[in-house]
Amino acid sequence: MRLHPRRAPLAALLCLLLTGCLGYHLGANRPTFMEGVKTVYVPTFRNQTLVPRIEVLISDTVIRQIQEDGTYKVASSLDTADAVLEGEVMRLTRIPGRTVIGDVQATQEFDMSLAIHYRVIRKATGEVVDDRTTSGVTSFFVSGDVNQDERQAIPLAAQNAATHIVSEISEGW
Repeated sequence: MRLHPRRAPLAALLCLLLTGCLGYHLGANRPTFMEGVKTVYVPTFRNQTLVPRIEVLISDTVIRQIQEDGTYKVASSLDTADAVLEGEVMRLTRIPGRTVIGDVQATQEFDMSLAIHYRVIRKATGEVVDDRTTSGVTSFFVSGDVNQDERQAIPLAAQNAATHIVSEISEGW
């Protein structure tokens, strides 16, 4: 069967459209170590730093990030979860990033790093399917009280760390 010359480009375009999306599928594409996991329970992280209540902030930030990502549902209790995401805030550090011009003793900007160790445990078997350490980073300028400025920057570092954690468990890297 021979196509009319005007219809040949249309037929070629139709073939490309139909075969171009063969590798794609709808729905979540979970990594193999998270196979079968649809709901995740996130208890309050442990805190190894001297910063009070940082563990609650980070746990809440991770929960919100899981909800935004949509790959997994957040379980409200351990009984309804397929896996548990346990975490521990290891350290919060700030190092000078930029000094004040003319005064090398004064710091104008700090770089903050928040180290978090987490692991994902399959509830049915107790198997640890993921065990990693990640970090969240941000920088902040000193506007007067460096401790107040640091407290305001912690949520930004927590959001950065939560994004890394959720990317690692939902995409596998």
